[in-house]
Amino acid sequence: DATEVTKAQWDDVANWAATNGYDITVGDGLGKTNNHPVDTVSWYEAVKWCNARSQMEGLTPVYAMDPIFFDIYKTGNVNISNAWVNWSADGYRLPTEAEWEKAARGGRQGRLFPWGGDTIQHTRANYYANTNNYAYDTSLTHAHHPNYQTGGMPYTGAVGSFPANGYGLHDMAGNLWEWCWDWYGSGYYGSSPGSDPRGPTNGTFRVLRGGSWDFQ
Repeated sequence: DATEVTKAQWDDVANWAATNGYDITVGDGLGKTNNHPVDTVSWYEAVKWCNARSQMEGLTPVYAMDPIFFDIYKTGNVNISNAWVNWSADGYRLPTEAEWEKAARGGRQGRLFPWGGDTIQHTRANYYANTNNYAYDTSLTHAHHPNYQTGGMPYTGAVGSFPANGYGLHDMAGNLWEWCWDWYGSGYYGSSPGSDPRGPTNGTFRVLRGGSWDFQ
């Protein structure tokens, strides 16, 4: 998608899922308003939501409970293995960390941020500005973004509030952390495949990328 999943999108799919064998509900995802990103969603809920959206739209679900893709992942907290992912399916899935990073760069190389620059400001993203500690933070406003620091936390902004990157994707920096498929592995890329790496085979937690409204 071009934007983070909104609360409205989450609710639409979760309502369908609740009557089609899934254990995700509308209440599993929070959100400030319908056009703000859904938040406080676990990795497992995100993966099951992807499957539910795929089925709801008549696409092939990606995540299964076995390597022959017989049983679709719908319930529980299951650590799906790479072999149980139908990578060629046309359904929705989380990006791998490598895919996320390529998408975030928007076709640009050698730059710190998705807009192709090496500095960040509140005019570019919804994040916690800290100009005292980070030379690349040149925002004229400080701490939480002044446009969104209302109505209680989280101080998210409506999706698509900032210009898209070179691939037409919004909020690849700031607003909310975004789930990736991979287990985290500190040394993984030292020996990973040179093309389309899909992360370690196991780990203790999954990868988050992108930063958030409360992150420096």
